Amino acid sequence: MLIILLFVYNPAAMKLSVIIPIYNEVESIKTIVKRVQDTQLAHEIILVDDGSKDGTRDILRAWEGKKGLTILLHEKNQGKGAAVRTGMAAAKGDVLLIQDADLEYDPRDYPELLRPIEEGLADVVYGSRFLGRAHRVTMFWHMVANKSLTLMTNILYDTILTDMETGYKVFRKEVVQGMVIRANSFNFEPEFTAKILKRKYRIFEVPITFNPRDYSQGKKIKLHDAFEAVWALIKYRFVD
Repeated sequence: MLIILLFVYNPAAMKLSVIIPIYNEVESIKTIVKRVQDTQLAHEIILVDDGSKDGTRDILRAWEGKKGLTILLHEKNQGKGAAVRTGMAAAKGDVLLIQDADLEYDPRDYPELLRPIEEGLADVVYGSRFLGRAHRVTMFWHMVANKSLTLMTNILYDTILTDMETGYKVFRKEVVQGMVIRANSFNFEPEFTAKILKRKYRIFEVPITFNPRDYSQGKKIKLHDAFEAVWALIKYRFVD
């Protein structure tokens, strides 16, 4: 039995699909793709451009046909959630990892993110920005909003997450098979979280490094996204 379990959770046998939703990231897209490739852990990198207008699409089109890269283009901007859903539908790996394109999250954290799944301890892993790893010091009120939404999640769903809104979400592909995700924008995070909590999947959190950019550097999430997250948490507590 032990031999069988070791085979199932052998990381060399586990295929990882990295999904990168992209919108107007011409300054960072080459860097983030190289960083993901440098980990040598991704079986495939799925790049979903959500209607960029800044030259990002020209870079992606030049990469079409390149081994290990899947390029998917939305004709118009629909939001991060829509891009993630497109990527999940195309993914062929056993494990899916969502990677933002803006360099806030460091792919060098992949081994820690994958380990609980590789060892058979978790179905889903969240990379928490609030568990003590190195991070840039900035944007106090953004942190307050994140922690408030996480507290609301914990109250509504009887859990102890530290970072519901994290962009680093890693999960077995079967977790989302048959799951209907409706979110088009940043409310993907609360909807996905609500649905995996209601389905009683095993969730682990691991600490990650975090280098947040501010709005002058192109940060896209806005105040209205927090209100949409509140509504999603309440709604999916009572409906599927």
